[in-house]
Amino acid sequence: MREKYVLVGLSAVALAAGLTTAAGPATAQPKAAAAPAADCSAAYRIEQKLSTGTTWRMCWRYESAAGLVLEKISYQPPGEAQPIKVLNSARLAQIHVPYDDGQAEYQDLTGAGFAQGLMNMAPGECPGGTIKTVKVPEAWDPEHANVKGLCTTTRTRGHAYRMQGDTANKVWQTQGKDLLVYTVNQTGWYEYITEWRFQDDGTINMNVGATGSLSPGDYDAGDGRGWPIGKGAKAYATSHSHNVFWRLDFGLDGSSKGKVEQYDSVVSPPRSGEEGPTNKTTRTQVKKELAGDAKSMRWWRMVSATGKNKDGHARSYEIVPGATTKYPGRGYTRHDLYFTEYNKCEQFASDNLGNCGAGAKKSVDGWVNGQTLTHPLVWVNVGFHHIARDEDQQPMPIHWQGFSLAPRDVTAMNPLTPAALADQNGHVENGS
Repeated sequence: MREKYVLVGLSAVALAAGLTTAAGPATAQPKAAAAPAADCSAAYRIEQKLSTGTTWRMCWRYESAAGLVLEKISYQPPGEAQPIKVLNSARLAQIHVPYDDGQAEYQDLTGAGFAQGLMNMAPGECPGGTIKTVKVPEAWDPEHANVKGLCTTTRTRGHAYRMQGDTANKVWQTQGKDLLVYTVNQTGWYEYITEWRFQDDGTINMNVGATGSLSPGDYDAGDGRGWPIGKGAKAYATSHSHNVFWRLDFGLDGSSKGKVEQYDSVVSPPRSGEEGPTNKTTRTQVKKELAGDAKSMRWWRMVSATGKNKDGHARSYEIVPGATTKYPGRGYTRHDLYFTEYNKCEQFASDNLGNCGAGAKKSVDGWVNGQTLTHPLVWVNVGFHHIARDEDQQPMPIHWQGFSLAPRDVTAMNPLTPAALADQNGHVENGS
């Protein structure tokens, strides 16, 4: 149904190629000891200082099933003498694509050659950045196994903040800058853009964009499971889902022993003498493995086991789910997040390739079995139900799905705070 190329065979051997990135315009900072580079050779290192003064560092490699893997990710905003370690590793963990008519179901990472479909990018697809060559093992076209397929670049995202001063004479504002790292992988008729966006304020955005073409073999769903494409109502493109999973291994402040916390808020009607409704927020420590469901006024964070900011508050990262359409057809797609105890062989959220022993479960829902969390892994599931439209041809406009990691108390103040406002930390009275 989705075949566009003949796969020559998938290799279990990881591949890699070199990458360095040019630093952006420098911002003057107080002199400090030189920060250590990411713990990998120059060929596998990404290091980018953004024009607003923040530096991101990480290592990378390319796996035969997962594709791009980022490791040893650290963040160093202005005012921090050393990098703040954030993640041990981050990567895709599956793209599950079931069709509405029940005639096809794909595991794109482990069963459809996602990593082998790494595509060449032209310079215009990596504006202002660097494209490096990746050697693909057992490539679909062995004579063209070297692929210019890994882009790093920087981009302005718009306002990082804007604040009117006490008088109309001063406006504090700055334009935020991001480091982007991405690949394009073709699977069947789809092309997936896997984008990692590292903001100068410490936020990390993980997104997968699907583009390419609608499969011409799918124009037969005239029973309510498709949408008419083209003239009249003859060719119905079959609807389907894209359930994308990410696997995150946190290493905040260099420790894998982070703590998971869940927060829920409940709004109650106004009581006598109160002007409005009240809202109470409750914290629950997640000590054992959990299959979590996002809902209104619920959120999770990963808390550092060792590090605190300059205000003495524990560093943490909040998990911010993006828009999603939850797919109930499989056990592993019925929840938005999973927190599991680290197990090296548990690599893919479904159709797991690791050898976890006889009788071991093959998907993430089966790994939630009551273990105490001492080294928690986070699995994030974001779904999209693709009901085709006339505008999807040709080519198909990109549709994005993903989530964010937002810093919470990683720094004592906004890391982009201008020097003139650096004393305004905590309660500030007028005129003080």
